[in-house]
Amino acid sequence: MKIISYNVNGIRAAMKKGFVNWVESYNPDVICLQEIKATKDQIETEVFDCLGYKNFWFSAKKKGYSGVAILTKKNPVNVVYGTGISSMDDEGRNIRADFDQFSIMSLYLPSGTNIQRLEYKFNYMREFQNYINKLGISYPNLVISGDYNICHKPIDIHDPVRNKNVSGFLPEERKWLDNFINSGFEDSFRIFNQGAHNYSWWSYRANARSNNKGWRIDYNLVSKNLVCKLKDSFILPRVFHSDHCPVGIQLKF
Repeated sequence: MKIISYNVNGIRAAMKKGFVNWVESYNPDVICLQEIKATKDQIETEVFDCLGYKNFWFSAKKKGYSGVAILTKKNPVNVVYGTGISSMDDEGRNIRADFDQFSIMSLYLPSGTNIQRLEYKFNYMREFQNYINKLGISYPNLVISGDYNICHKPIDIHDPVRNKNVSGFLPEERKWLDNFINSGFEDSFRIFNQGAHNYSWWSYRANARSNNKGWRIDYNLVSKNLVCKLKDSFILPRVFHSDHCPVGIQLKF
């Protein structure tokens, strides 16, 4: 089973840039989307129906902002929209699909663009950790795919020295991600690839992408129970519909 996570930075904009054709040719089994920036009625969902994808959308209350989705060729047993925590759900940041052998969540963790949003981000991180701790009791085979807006280690960012005081690479953020992974997950990409210069997001400024001055902030974290089913984990930096690129895993059941 091929699973893709992709922050599309606006699903309608991505569709104008060839996203649907890419989906048809690459043919993932499951696609987790983040930052869709649209409500379902604003999206031509019929094109995904035609490709055989059941599609589930969870939008923010604020128009043109945030939002997540899951597209899947396999019928889920259950779909959960949000977490039940209003501060998260108002911004459309979590959706989960349960299958017979595992569950997958599309996550869009907030960025800390200013002091107010950084406070919101830290509160979200605390609440999300508690939520996942409880969820894992009932759903031990879990994949959390998405944009975490945090680089875990210096190898995951092009300039760790200059960015040490920038949100996304703050010591407190990195410590939280470290603790979150250690609470029962594995960073799937680092199981297969220990190399540097592997990124999933680039600024639109200063030719950052062409110079590969990026950040690895998109992850497919898998519960330790699923590591034995993991056959590959990868980044697709040559796919250009967004300032992010897709990141994926291959599971075999």
